[in-house]
Amino acid sequence: MSNVLAIAAVTQLLKDLLNDAMIDGDVSQALGADFSVTALPPDRVVADNGDSQATQLNVFLHRITPNAALRNTDLPTRSSEGRIVCRPRLALDLHYMLTAVSGEELHAEILLGYAMQLFHETAILPRERIRTALMGAVPGDILPNDLGVIQAAEIADQIELLKITPRTLSMDDMSKMWTALQANYRTTVAYDVSLVLIERDQPTRPSLPVLSRGGLVDPATGRDPGVTVRPDLMSSVPTLLTVEPLDEQPVMRLGGRVAVTGFALDGGDATVRFSEPGTGLVLELVPLAPAAPNRLLIDLPSGPALAAAHPLAGSGNDPGAWRIGSYSIDVRVLDGDGREVFSNALPLALAPATTPSAAPDAGGVAITMTSEPPIRPGQTVEILVGQHTAQIASPVAAVDQVQAVFAGLNSGAALPVRLRVDGIDSPVIDRQAEPPVLETVTIP
Repeated sequence: MSNVLAIAAVTQLLKDLLNDAMIDGDVSQALGADFSVTALPPDRVVADNGDSQATQLNVFLHRITPNAALRNTDLPTRSSEGRIVCRPRLALDLHYMLTAVSGEELHAEILLGYAMQLFHETAILPRERIRTALMGAVPGDILPNDLGVIQAAEIADQIELLKITPRTLSMDDMSKMWTALQANYRTTVAYDVSLVLIERDQPTRPSLPVLSRGGLVDPATGRDPGVTVRPDLMSSVPTLLTVEPLDEQPVMRLGGRVAVTGFALDGGDATVRFSEPGTGLVLELVPLAPAAPNRLLIDLPSGPALAAAHPLAGSGNDPGAWRIGSYSIDVRVLDGDGREVFSNALPLALAPATTPSAAPDAGGVAITMTSEPPIRPGQTVEILVGQHTAQIASPVAAVDQVQAVFAGLNSGAALPVRLRVDGIDSPVIDRQAEPPVLETVTIP
């Protein structure tokens, strides 16, 4: 793996390749003049006075970008304790400008011809050529001088080979670039060099080799029994596909039955878990027996909250432990070996189970809605009658019914009545009827 000298090493490598190509082609004799290969900013190469312009081929690194394919392949590089478990690796693409200048006519074009031919013929640089070019560099050519050129040559040992690719720059991009460089424009060819991998040589904390996973012990071998294999093509890991109430509503209600379908749900003792995303509270229910391989049925509890002294108080079997809102549902399977496996989670909301009633009132009609489970402090509450809505202040303590007075309701009208808690409406459509019908309340 190359080190922090890799960028300077690539520039030195391009200089050396260009210089060797010019010498091998006897360019000095063809030009009738001496030339030089440099790696300077163009404003230091292009002379203000054309008569004093030296014949020169210049390669300039004008841009460095992260390599799109490998920029995040080494993440994460640290453990949860912050220790380095693998060396961070920086993947870069280098972008160069190749410019030829000369005070003589056609000399710049001749230099560009040799240079472009070289890069076309050596699109992929062999490792030995990189070592030869960098090991032969004069000490001090590659900075910093005290580290020496040997370390710079490590770029030949990186996993990826260096590749030189021509890039077409629009006239607009070229104009902006030369304007930013504050130099007079000269004919320029652009090339990309990739991939440069930079990695610091620092100690890491390697993982120990694993003989067995541990935790469970097989009676015969004394080791972990390994992965459970099923005699079919289905997933051997508990997987949920759907979670839906059997009353065909889009939400579940206390006292209702919920069906969970998926794969590998019968591998052992199964428990269906209902997790509240906000509080992290987890309520567990045991599915009805017998359990099918791909389908579990769960009955949600109903009735008043259990007394605090009851052994099931606060559990999934306690109606008072439930809260109107969204839940994340998964299945925990405890197989015969004692291994605990969890399925993926699917969302489903718990809506209030309600019973509406209407009675005359001095201000109009009083609509009363019961709620199971109770509405808790902090929850937003609304009663919707037909297209009329009444907002109710959030209760200061848990309540199992709310009331609102509506004016302007037509006597004798049959209207659907809904209780909305935290944006979740109680269902008012009987989806098991053919065809589905609205559940309404007659206004007195």
